[in-house]
Parts: sequence; structure tokens; C-alpha cells
Amino acid sequence: MAKTYDFLFKLLLIGDSGVGKTCVLFRFSEDAFNSTFISTIGIDFKIRTIELDGKKIKLQIWDTAGQERFRTITTAYYRGAMGIMLVYDITNEKSFDNIKKWIRNIEEHASADVEKMILGNKCDMEDRRTVTKERGEQLAIEYGIKFMETSAKASVNVEEAFITLARDIKGKMDKKMESSPNPRNQGVKVVDTQSKKSSGFSWKCNIL
Repeated sequence: MAKTYDFLFKLLLIGDSGVGKTCVLFRFSEDAFNSTFISTIGIDFKIRTIELDGKKIKLQIWDTAGQERFRTITTAYYRGAMGIMLVYDITNEKSFDNIKKWIRNIEEHASADVEKMILGNKCDMEDRRTVTKERGEQLAIEYGIKFMETSAKASVNVEEAFITLARDIKGKMDKKMESSPNPRNQGVKVVDTQSKKSSGFSWKCNIL
């Protein structure tokens, strides 16, 4: 059976328990929101295929448990990841402080060139905010990675975040292919299929 995509990108969502990783993934994969999710046990994943620059890209997105007792299970998934989203809750100071710890986990377990992005989730809960947008931006600048505030509930910037991360991975991959006559990109499957012309993607700024 012919494959229906050109590339397969493996992405990972990490962060403290309760920051909304599952809700963010559900919003992107199903365009729905459920406030009654229970904590992820171990690891789960969803799939969605998008189109970038005329290529069909299958995103396999792994949702990890934030609890310490699942850490040995979840860190095993870091190595093959091509993109990692670090999620904190803007109403939870501790979840923001722990982003540095999650970044250390990435440095220890993931490949050196993995694309990263920080998401400040639950930006619809402005009245309960304890972490300013500026602090999120500053942390991202400190580590040289991108940042967005999102709301799975209000559907703010979730689509944009995943598309941006996928585009960055594809851009890095394209450069590798140009510089190497026989590219071997971990986790990438290249399929010679005819794709429709892409209508392109216009990146939007944070709607806050």
C-alpha cells in the first residue's frame, strides 16, 4: 500500500503534570477541548498529517506523563524526537520554574539538534496568571528557542505552534539534504509521491 505522506516527524510534549499537554494535543489533533482529562499514564500519542511547501508531513506527537514516577519511561522517547514542546501553565509558577529542569532532561536524553519550543499554556485564564508573558519570552531568549502562549480551551496559537515547529524541523532537514549527497535523517521517511501544490502557511502573532 502506497504511503500517503512524504515525511514523518516525531514530536514530543513534555512538562509538569496538569499544565495541559493532553489538552493541547487534543486541540491540535481533533480540534476539540475536554476539561475532564485524567493525567496521562506513561505515554500516549496522536497523529495528524499537515501540508508544508507542497509536501505532506505526518506528525506523530507523543504526549508524556509529567509525574516523576513515569520519568524513566518517558525519557526513553526523547532520543528519536525531532521536535520537543516544553509546556508550562501561566497560572502555575512552579511549572514555569521547572522548564529549566525539563530543558536539562532534553540536553541529557535527546539528540543535540532537536528543535525546541516553549509554550505558556492556559493564556485564556488571565485573571489567574502568575507568570507574565515577558518572563516566558525572556526564558526562551535565554535558551535561543521559540516561544508562544497558547490556550487549548480557547484555541489560541495551538495550530500555529505545531505548524511553526514542523516548519523549523523541515527547514533544518532541507539544509541537511542540500549539504549531504546521501542524507540520513533520523526518524524521517522520504517517499516519492506526487503532492498537491501547497497554499502556503501564514504565521500569525500571539492573539493576546
